[in-house]
Amino acid sequence: MKPLAKRISSVEGSAIRRMVGKSYGLDNVISFAFGEPDFITPEHIIEAGVRALQDGRTFYTPNAGIPELRDAIAASYGPRGMAYSRDNVIVTVGGCEALLLSVLTLLDPGDEVIISNPYWANYNGFVSEMYAKPVLVDVYEKNDFMFDPDDIKKAITPKTKAILMNFPSNPTGGLATRENLEAIAQLAIQYDLYVITDEMYRRLIYTDEEFVSIAEIPGMKERTIIVDGFSKAYAMTGWRIGFAVANEEIIKGMIKMQENAVSSVFEPVQRAALAALTGSQQPVADMLEQYRARRQLMLEGLNTMMHGKITCREPKGAFYMFPNITGTGLSSEEFSNRLLDEKHVVTVPGTGFGSNGEGFIRLSYATSEANIREGLKRIREFIESL
Repeated sequence: MKPLAKRISSVEGSAIRRMVGKSYGLDNVISFAFGEPDFITPEHIIEAGVRALQDGRTFYTPNAGIPELRDAIAASYGPRGMAYSRDNVIVTVGGCEALLLSVLTLLDPGDEVIISNPYWANYNGFVSEMYAKPVLVDVYEKNDFMFDPDDIKKAITPKTKAILMNFPSNPTGGLATRENLEAIAQLAIQYDLYVITDEMYRRLIYTDEEFVSIAEIPGMKERTIIVDGFSKAYAMTGWRIGFAVANEEIIKGMIKMQENAVSSVFEPVQRAALAALTGSQQPVADMLEQYRARRQLMLEGLNTMMHGKITCREPKGAFYMFPNITGTGLSSEEFSNRLLDEKHVVTVPGTGFGSNGEGFIRLSYATSEANIREGLKRIREFIESL
C-alpha cells in the first residue's frame, strides 16, 4: 500500500498521555498530570445546555457559531478597550480547533512560526501538520519564562510568518508583562508578522498584575488572532467549546476551514457557553480562590523539599507548577519515571514540552488539597531515598 501522509511522522505523541498511560494498572495513584479542572461545570451552565436540548436545538448552526454567542464574545472585549463585532469571532470545537484553524488560515508549506521553548507540545504539532516549520526560541526561568525580544529578533528570517505565544503559560504558569509584549509587538510590526496568542488561562491569575493581551498594543489588533475558550475557567473541558477573535479577513478564512472540518459546533454547547459568559461569574471566582489555596500549598511544599533539591518560582497564572529538579541529580525523564514507578505519583517531564524543559517537571494543581498533600509527601520520600 502507498505510505500514509508524511505529516503523521512529524507530530510527536503527548508526554502527558504517555505518563498517564504508564500509570494505568498501578494502585493508589496520585496524578498531577492533566491540566483539567476537577470541578463540575457550574449548574446554571449545565441548565442552559439541557434547556437547549429540551427546546429541540439539535440542528446545524451557522459555521461561525450562533449570533448571540458571537455577540457576547465580542462585547466581552469592550471593557478592555478592544472594539470587536460578531464578524470578528468564530466559535470552535475547543481552543484546539481554534488553534488549528488559525494555522490552516495563516500558513503555507515552508512558512516559519516562532514558538517558545518550553511550549505546550501541541503547538509544535499544529505547525508541523501544515508542513510549516516551528522555530523554537528558548525562554528561561530567571526571566519568568517570558520571551526575550532580542532572541525573537535573532530567530526571524524572510520565511517567518507568525509568533505563537501563550500567557499565562502552559507548562510554566508564567505571565508576560506589558513592557515585554510591547517589545514583541514592535518586532511583529517591523517584520510584518502575525501573532497567535493563546489566552485560555487569562481568567486564572493569582497576583495583582493585570492580564494584558498583545492585541491591546497599538498596531497589533489587525495582525493578532486571540484564541480562548471556556474549558479552564468555567470547568467545561468535556464540552469542547472555544473561539477565536481576529480581523474579518482572517475570520472569513477560518470559517471556510470550519465548514470543511466540523461544519459547526453543537448548539446546546454554544447555549451553555453563552450562559457561562453572560451569567453569574461567582463560580469562576470561587474556583479561582480554591486554585489559589492549592497553588500556595503546592508552592510551599515544593520549596521546602530537602534543602533546595527542588525549587519552584511562583507561577502567576494557569494551574501549573514547573519546578526545577536539577538539585536531585536526575534528568527530567528519570525523575518523572522513577517517581511514578516507586511512589505512584504522575508528573510530566519538562522535556515533554521541549528541549529547554530539561531540568524541570510539570505538576498540575487542578486537583484536591488532599491529593496535593499526599503527593507532596510521596515526592519528599522519593527525594530522601535518592
